[in-house]
Amino acid sequence: MKLSSHYNKASIIVSVLVLFAAAIIYYFAIHKIARNQLDSELSEEIGERIDYVNRYGKIPKKDFDESLTEYSKIPTADFPTRFFDTVYYNTREKTNENGRAIAALIKLNGENYKVIITESYASIDDLTQVITLITLVLTIILLFVLFITNKYVLKGLWRPFYHTLHELKTFNISVPGNIKTQTNKVDEFNELNAAVQLMSARVKKDYEHLKHFTENASHEMMTPLAVITAKLDTLIQDESLKPEHYDQINDIYSATGKLSRLNQSMLLLVKIENNLINDGESINLHSAIAQKLRQFQELLLARNITVAEDLQDKNIFASRSLIDVLLNNLFSNAIRHNIQNGKITITLTNDKLIFQNSGAAKPLDESLLFERFQKGQKSDGTGLGLTIVKNICALYNWQVSYTHTGLLHNFEIAF
Repeated sequence: MKLSSHYNKASIIVSVLVLFAAAIIYYFAIHKIARNQLDSELSEEIGERIDYVNRYGKIPKKDFDESLTEYSKIPTADFPTRFFDTVYYNTREKTNENGRAIAALIKLNGENYKVIITESYASIDDLTQVITLITLVLTIILLFVLFITNKYVLKGLWRPFYHTLHELKTFNISVPGNIKTQTNKVDEFNELNAAVQLMSARVKKDYEHLKHFTENASHEMMTPLAVITAKLDTLIQDESLKPEHYDQINDIYSATGKLSRLNQSMLLLVKIENNLINDGESINLHSAIAQKLRQFQELLLARNITVAEDLQDKNIFASRSLIDVLLNNLFSNAIRHNIQNGKITITLTNDKLIFQNSGAAKPLDESLLFERFQKGQKSDGTGLGLTIVKNICALYNWQVSYTHTGLLHNFEIAF
């Protein structure tokens, strides 16, 4: 859920709760005020009846106004005036209604009379209903205004944030230029934009330094390796060397070649991870695999490994050099970890590419298989082949996976 949605939800809930609490308080406050006003009116009516008795010396024969009045003799003069709620029968409406009453003492010709005056609560109930309806309408209007405000007004307020978020999502460290932000009136967004620009500039600077260091280190490393290889080639051609010297030189030659391959693999990984290879083109994967199979024919024959093919036409858009590296590593892995007189099965469909090779009965550790420098004890590789395969697949949003069935090791790439 977006931040704006959380804010809308919180503001609406708080508004509803506040309005609900205010409506309850408002209801009881209005009810109390109206009841006090009704008590005041009842007190005035008692006063009118006392004035009438004092002036005319008799009990009124009919009610004043619309109120209901009852008179009864009482033996004592000790009767305090009191207000109370009651239910009375409305002769006009012919129904029982809630009312507010006052009981007081009236003296006439030395006798004591208790008078009870009752007035209907209908006016208060009508007022309460009107207030409740007005409150409900105002609540609905307020919630509608809040919804419209949050959806349209606050949406514009958040526009600079979403612009910055889009810039971060599309940020490419290898593309010149920093993140573009929009100036706005919100201080927090301006601070965020300033921090993002500073971060992007620093990241690009560190990236450029790392890029130059990697390229320079690789170049500087290749020069002495080339010199060493050339010197070893010269020594090998020297006929005065003893056989044990040839063995030592071959070991040095092999280690130098491995170091050279390791250097090239590390440089390639840096380029792939930083998306520095952008020479994409349409490639027929069927033809690329067939060509690569011819290149590895001698190695296959040397170990008497048979190859079964089931290749369909499949065109992909990728870097030809990366696809060449990908197939090289898949073929090398299938041959290096195979057994004598083993078998390799290559399957290509529109959705996936599968390499199956015979090998050890024990499955490989899938959690470490595609990590850097993870290799078998008897492997003479760099330990980066499958890591490069994984990174190339990640670059083109392909999924690479490993499974083991019986004596077959399966590497599958899902396009």
